[in-house]
Amino acid sequence: MMIKNTGIIDRLLLFTLIPSFFIALYLIFIWSPVEKVMGETQKIFYFHVGSAWVAFLAFGVVGYYSVRVLIKPRLQHHINAGISAEIGVLFTTITLITGMIWGKSSWNTWWTWEPRLATTLILWFIYVAYLFVRKMDGSMEKIARLSAVFGIIGVINVPIVFMAIRWWNTKLHPVVFGEGKNQSGGGIEPDMLVALLFSIFTITVLYGFLMRKGIEIEKMRHIVKKAKSKAIEKLAG
Repeated sequence: MMIKNTGIIDRLLLFTLIPSFFIALYLIFIWSPVEKVMGETQKIFYFHVGSAWVAFLAFGVVGYYSVRVLIKPRLQHHINAGISAEIGVLFTTITLITGMIWGKSSWNTWWTWEPRLATTLILWFIYVAYLFVRKMDGSMEKIARLSAVFGIIGVINVPIVFMAIRWWNTKLHPVVFGEGKNQSGGGIEPDMLVALLFSIFTITVLYGFLMRKGIEIEKMRHIVKKAKSKAIEKLAG
């Protein structure tokens, strides 16, 4: 029954993801207006913000399961945290690359040590280190506890990345939402906002699908590894 329900959820995510992907492309490239200053390059904004949101979400999930690993160690929590970290690193990489393309068009440079970019790069390094820690040799329990500590340290950096452009008052990275007396920030056109929200929804569904498939593959890998160890012990004995 559990396998059947799991299949239903996977199909539901996939059948939501496919049409949402094409609708998002339509909203981004056809329906939403072209920004006057940056032109078509502004379209990267939708992928940039959506990827950043999912990266934050993924690392938040890592932090949640890392705490659970420390409180009540379970293999499932360790697996969930690891898969979410891999997805988070992927989307942080996309965020950095799209940010660099934006910077080249908007600031005439591929990279600058602007607070948001610098803190995002630090976040990327923390979770790459986290993934390396998970690959270390040693007992599963010890690696799970150590990587959980890294996971919690990493998630603490997420609000720092989000608030960087507000705390350090950068003049380069625009604050689009949540600044000023009415907390509206620079704001965007209503049509652009619709495209942005739908893009965020689509990429979030993609995260959910990748998360489930990643967990499934990792659980199978652990089963094979365990069976292989037993077979070797049996042959050696």
